[in-house]
Amino acid sequence: MSLVGKKAPLFSVPAVINGEEIVEGFSLDQYIGNKEVVFFFYPKDFTFVCPTEILAFQEKLAEFEKRGVAVVGASTDTEETHLAWLMTPKANGGIEGVTYPLVADASKTVAHNFGVLAGEWNYDEEGNLTFEGAPVAYRGTFLIDKAGVVRQETINDLPLGRNIDEMIRLVDALHHVEKFGEVCPANWAEGKEAMSATREGVAEYLSKN
Repeated sequence: MSLVGKKAPLFSVPAVINGEEIVEGFSLDQYIGNKEVVFFFYPKDFTFVCPTEILAFQEKLAEFEKRGVAVVGASTDTEETHLAWLMTPKANGGIEGVTYPLVADASKTVAHNFGVLAGEWNYDEEGNLTFEGAPVAYRGTFLIDKAGVVRQETINDLPLGRNIDEMIRLVDALHHVEKFGEVCPANWAEGKEAMSATREGVAEYLSKN
């Protein structure tokens, strides 16, 4: 079920911050009332598509920060594995230089609560608890507003990398809606015309476009 329009699930788990420090009890609650959050899941540390996405978010981090948006990543790896990967140079397949938080969801409960776990627990015929599917997170991305409400979500299958520029566009759209009370039509981008959410507004927009 979609989380759009609902409060983002609560959690308090370990994370690595500033690319070098393990902290306990990391939560998105720290951003409530202060910043929007782009919270994204990736399948696994030390893999192939994942570092391209994580580094792409880092390359665009200044664009998010100047918009007052925090970026937070998460996977089902441990905080120790996160730290090891963060300490590994890019030339060796690492993500050295990433400074935004990486959440460690080793219990898989955060991924489950956000609806992005690529499998589920079940019982076999003998009553033993088993896991069916891939015990990692899909490439879920959530735009969470200052009130802690999910305003946008996308979930990609494991081999499909996401577009970081699209997340910036969605942040801009959210800010435009909140500032001007207009709605953003298809392919809207910062600087383009939006429209009022009325029949007259739609007609006027369509007549000019």
